[in-house]
Parts: sequence; C-alpha cells; structure tokens
Amino acid sequence: MQTPAAEETEIRKDLDDLVQALRAKDIEALMAHYAAATVVFDIRPPLRIESVDAYRTNFEAWFAPVDGSIDYEVHELLVTVRDDVAFCHSLCHVRSKRTNGEKADYWVRVTSGLRKMSDRWMITHEHISMPIDLRTMQAQPEFQSCCADVSHDNKFLPALPVDRAREEACRIR
Repeated sequence: MQTPAAEETEIRKDLDDLVQALRAKDIEALMAHYAAATVVFDIRPPLRIESVDAYRTNFEAWFAPVDGSIDYEVHELLVTVRDDVAFCHSLCHVRSKRTNGEKADYWVRVTSGLRKMSDRWMITHEHISMPIDLRTMQAQPEFQSCCADVSHDNKFLPALPVDRAREEACRIR
C-alpha cells in the first residue's frame, strides 16, 4: 500500500483522466472509472441509479444533445484517503453548446466515494447536485463558486488554496 499522499496523487490523476473523457464525451473511457455496482444520485432522473450500466444511460442521454465537446472545469477539489476508501468533492462549471444552438452554462456540486479494487481506485458512489431556491424550489444553475474567477490550468494537481474569508462570504449570500 502506498502512502496517503501517493494515494491522493493517484486519485487526482484518475479524476483528471475521467474529466478528460467527459470533455471528449468518450463514454468507454469515462465508464472505466466506475465500479459495476456503483450507486449514483444524479441531477437527472431517476432518483437513484444502481449500476454502471444504468449510469452509462444517463451519460449517453446527457451527451446526445451536446454539439462538440463539453467544457468542464473542476474547482475546489478536496480528496480524503484512508486505507482502501476515499472520498472527494468539488464544484464543477459545465458549459456546452446543444445541437439546437442553445448554450448550457451551469455549476454542479459533485461528491464521489471511491474504493481501491484490484489495485485501482474505482468510484462506487457519486452524488451530483445543484443549489435550489427554497422559496420557489427551482434549481439555481447560475450560482457560482467563490473561486470562479481564480485562474488555473484545469488540472487537479496541485489543489487550489482555500481563501477562508472568501469562502465564508459566499456562504452568507
């Protein structure tokens, strides 16, 4: 077994590969990061997805109306590793052009649980969400991350520094 820091580096590399596959809409490369019995709570129905094959269907439905690649940026990624279990969470900015000409531009929150299986980190649980307005119960896709104006190279290494004052200001909004 590697050190926790080496395991985190491996996970960050795997997540970078996953993002590259998502951007390219490479379904085979993307699904290779998920365990067969993965459980997902996605922003699109159904309420609960209980296999990699079912999750693949959601990705295919998402990719179909997208013209070209998906601009997918990961912000504020945090990875925690203990033995053969890890979790990570991030805020992700998604932009694309649909085949009907409409532009999509929204933020999602992503939390992933991983397990080390046969010497490889696999996603066994994922939860994707979007903030909602509790008065109207409508999604707020335009809500932005506090670090939205931080320039970076879209790589997971190294992690972005956390500005606690800025983070707190965003919570108060």
